[in-house]
Amino acid sequence: MSDIRFETVGRAGLITLARPKALNALSEAMVLEAGDALDEWARDDRIERVAIRGEGKAFCAGGDIRDVYQRRAGALDFFAAEYRTNARVKQFPKPYVALIDGICMGGGVGLSMHGSHRIASEKIVFSMPEVGIGLFPDVGASHVLSGLEGEAGMYLALTGARLGRDDAAALSLVTHPTDSDRLDDALDRTAHARDLDRALDELREDTAPRNPAETALIDRCFAGASVSAILDALDDAAVDGATDEDKVFARSLAATIRTKSPSSLCVTFEEIRRARDLPFADALRTEFRIVSAILDGHDLYEGIRAVLIDKDHAPRWSPASLDGVDPEFVEAHFAVPGHGDLDLPPVPAR
Repeated sequence: MSDIRFETVGRAGLITLARPKALNALSEAMVLEAGDALDEWARDDRIERVAIRGEGKAFCAGGDIRDVYQRRAGALDFFAAEYRTNARVKQFPKPYVALIDGICMGGGVGLSMHGSHRIASEKIVFSMPEVGIGLFPDVGASHVLSGLEGEAGMYLALTGARLGRDDAAALSLVTHPTDSDRLDDALDRTAHARDLDRALDELREDTAPRNPAETALIDRCFAGASVSAILDALDDAAVDGATDEDKVFARSLAATIRTKSPSSLCVTFEEIRRARDLPFADALRTEFRIVSAILDGHDLYEGIRAVLIDKDHAPRWSPASLDGVDPEFVEAHFAVPGHGDLDLPPVPAR
């Protein structure tokens, strides 16, 4: 049985990620097939919009990093194919509706957040946790995160923090917060409604705003000029915070960051800062440059080993501290690789 299915439902083309036991982790074949389907549906006048969903308790937990571990540098083909499909989602000329129920991380972010409509239930868990395995926020996430209000994007990138429906909606990562028992209705409306926006707007649930104290602390501390400066600000807040809650929150963030790959933290900091001034396509090309260097390095494979292979959750990062990360090493991740920049697909004609 295929890991990804394509069908036509009413006015819509429907993509179903069908690897529920693997939390719908993406393989190279899956992203290639999805990209081909989007190209075909962009040209098909019978298809007015596209919907994408995942089977089981996840929308999509990301790429198949076990396969990346086995393929090593050969996994570059997977990342190139994935990024090209992310570009197809971003430039898709018709409504693209992501139905998010459960885990939405890594590659799942790339298949959902670049679309026009992002419908999420109370079960959504949004995160870009890549720095915890020696990787970095990719799949176009640098463009998404760098565009969030305040320093929310840098906070999410460096901590891998998980957001629920309310916070994701408050940051406009989700356009239509709803309940899980309304997702079938959302698909039906996507497939059959004449006025899609009006039909989907009727499914919106009220959500709470972000915690104002946490937001203020994030905006203050994550505005630092480096990862070290951010940690210094968090350490200060952990001692001199306005409230006990501020102190506990700052302490937990600093402790979380210190478990991540120092190299990945420094590269990610630069990635998010630079992405603020880049259009989507250039941000994606920059991510391809970064991953080309990452695949030739140490920390990604060590991170995957610690989490998935040996499962000791004790990665031995190299270098082991932020002080050991050479600025020239970080800068090399943004240089054009020997095999050249990422070739992106043209915008499909309607």
